[in-house]
Amino acid sequence: MAEQAITQGSIRAIFDPNGSTIDHPVMQCVQLKTIEPKAGDQSAQPRFRIVLSDMRNFIQTMLATAANDLVTSGKLKKGSIVRLLKFNPQLVKEKMILIILDLEVLDHYGEHEKIGNPVALDMKPDVKPQPAAISGDGFYGNKPAPQPQPPQRALPSHTAKPSSSAYPNLYPIESLSPYAHKWTIRVRCTFKSDIKTWHNKNGEGKLFSVNLLDETGEIRATGFTEACDRLYDMFQVDSIYYISTPCRVTFAKKQFSNLPNDYELTFEKDTEVEKAEDQSNAPKVRYSFTKIGELPSVEKDTTIDTIGILKEVGEVATITSQKTNKDFDKRELVLADDTQTNVRLTIWGKTATNFDAPLESVIAFKGVKVSDFGVRSLSLLSSGSMTIDPDIEEAHQLKGWYDRNSGAQFNSLASMAGNSGGGPKTYKLISQILEEEVGLTADQPSIFDVKASTVYIKHNNATLSYPACQSEGCSKKVLEENPGEWWCEKCQKKWPKPEYRYIMQVNVADHTGQMWLSCFDKQGRGIMGMSADQLQELKLQDEQNGTHTFDDALQDATCKQFSFKVKASMEVYNDSPRIRYAVLGMYPINYSQECRRLTEMLKQYEIGSDSLFVH
Repeated sequence: MAEQAITQGSIRAIFDPNGSTIDHPVMQCVQLKTIEPKAGDQSAQPRFRIVLSDMRNFIQTMLATAANDLVTSGKLKKGSIVRLLKFNPQLVKEKMILIILDLEVLDHYGEHEKIGNPVALDMKPDVKPQPAAISGDGFYGNKPAPQPQPPQRALPSHTAKPSSSAYPNLYPIESLSPYAHKWTIRVRCTFKSDIKTWHNKNGEGKLFSVNLLDETGEIRATGFTEACDRLYDMFQVDSIYYISTPCRVTFAKKQFSNLPNDYELTFEKDTEVEKAEDQSNAPKVRYSFTKIGELPSVEKDTTIDTIGILKEVGEVATITSQKTNKDFDKRELVLADDTQTNVRLTIWGKTATNFDAPLESVIAFKGVKVSDFGVRSLSLLSSGSMTIDPDIEEAHQLKGWYDRNSGAQFNSLASMAGNSGGGPKTYKLISQILEEEVGLTADQPSIFDVKASTVYIKHNNATLSYPACQSEGCSKKVLEENPGEWWCEKCQKKWPKPEYRYIMQVNVADHTGQMWLSCFDKQGRGIMGMSADQLQELKLQDEQNGTHTFDDALQDATCKQFSFKVKASMEVYNDSPRIRYAVLGMYPINYSQECRRLTEMLKQYEIGSDSLFVH
């Protein structure tokens, strides 16, 4: 019976340093809640908060994102009986929680109503739980092994390296937070940036960053000035390191990182870093691949991972930035996959000049940006990585498919937003879209085409546009510090004036209903017929002259018919779920092609039948 399988008293034992050791306690899931990522964070994954019971006590836990599939697949549910395999007790804001890195759902027990009458754990909050020990094979119980000797600090490259110490008590990356103080992590360096310098009103300095990986997750770490001088030469891509406090854990600056982690590390001048003597059992890079054929449904500027067969390699070219006058080396590649679609992908800098891979190699990319300049394309970010012929299942499957279909023809991607023709489409009615809201889930957005007319553009007490940075590739909001001085926090630059960009809510309608669409700068220009700077100028002129050209421009933008490609996704706002409809691409109706589309529809019916009446 399920009651007999549950390890009663295990929760108290986990948090009691003097309690008995319980390696793999069995508990019941009595509550499960989804925590959505922050709005606009395309790379983040949802988190799952689980309440577990041992029949005597219950405890809040957080499931590691690596184990999300247990919930999304429907295997782990409220009432499930589970065995904890890897876990880490922590005290966060005076509250005891468990970080669950891996668990097993005991399917043979099925699902039950809450068993027993568990109560909240009544241990005093000043009792510090000991972190679970972790080794190369994972966690082995909830009691710590004997404390290790402090690691040797990183020494300059010309000094003899100290021998590796034993680290029987390690933290997983998944458990790092600003509330964790003394810890050591064992990580693989998957990316190292060049040294960058900065000059601003607060001074000058330099920095570098690395991406770090273990079995539970990835995190970005940055070293400034002194830490940069001390640690830069030590880090090598694909090598394994022990890193120990002092090292700050802060909230991640998402504009500088493509990793799905809410936190990042900042190396202090005394951060302890040691290269591991044992370089075996290296954590493998995790990918979340998007098929090339699926790119038209991915929103512009999203960061993704992708994998493909190398079909073409361009020559190295040099371009000059119009904003900074700096030269950049680039090389264009063409990739294809088993969707029989190819895409152009640009690599930059040393990655471009040093590129050396034979045609028909399989290449995996982590951290590429989806662009839309005339055609849908990809660009490898400076924090991204590229692996040629990786030893992963997806690469072997793709290579096998290509070898069996070497004569396959590949279609090039056409831009969704730039396609002025449209071609034959199957449109959804607005009434149908609204009815389908009920079945929409947070982890599975819906993408569709809708033909509708603009009815109203929200502008009373609503934001139509925002002041943005003028730097190439930067669209962050700038702040006016003084008259004629607009500051961009991302680029660390001042501008005499901003470039306004649309961010607007538009009500559209067809003959079945109305709906609100979220539009960004490119779609806003198409609807308004002018840039956001021009519209802002009209608004200022009206305020000075008492005219109404701003309102007239908004009125002129209504009653226009477009074909919209829309992404519907579930969001949580003020703890309430809601559906957001974002426009991925749009263009005016091509009436010649629309006539042909309707003609094809008519051919599907037998003229004169009772099922169709032509007026």
